[in-house]
Amino acid sequence: MRVILGLAALLALGACGSDVPSPAERLQQENGAAPVDAGKVVLRGDGLAAGAEAFYFAAGRSEVETAMGAVLGPPEGRQSNEECGAGLMEFTRYEGGLTLNFQQDRLVGWYSDEANPAIALDGGGSVGTPRAELAEAGGFSMIEGSTLGEEFALGERIGGFLDGDTVSGLYAGANCFFR
Repeated sequence: MRVILGLAALLALGACGSDVPSPAERLQQENGAAPVDAGKVVLRGDGLAAGAEAFYFAAGRSEVETAMGAVLGPPEGRQSNEECGAGLMEFTRYEGGLTLNFQQDRLVGWYSDEANPAIALDGGGSVGTPRAELAEAGGFSMIEGSTLGEEFALGERIGGFLDGDTVSGLYAGANCFFR
């Protein structure tokens, strides 16, 4: 019996090799996406990528902030708000208009509100993109009756705001909007 358990343990350890793809590799495989440029941040409906590092929502704060710092530099600041509908939320803001949202030290959302060539949606589009161009990408629909202004959805997971005919903000995941 001990021999069988020993062999099972060796087989299990052998299975722990590098055959398991990293989150970045999984996102690229699932989406058929090319690797992210080392100096870019790609915003996705289920997380984001910072250079070669990709993170799904629920990723650890320190890992996300380390990767983000390598691409965008150190954070401009950190804040928190106990009055968010989802409960206490902490925010890390980076130069170039990207705010990452955390709860219990886990990434839960992001919000982008400045045009920055280093930050774009997976598949294209960013703050500053003309509405018509974003609408051509598919999945674009206005959110009628929004109390936050001209709000739109891009598919099921990404939302945003318009200022006239230009994208003024993008978001995904949990955010602290007061509707």
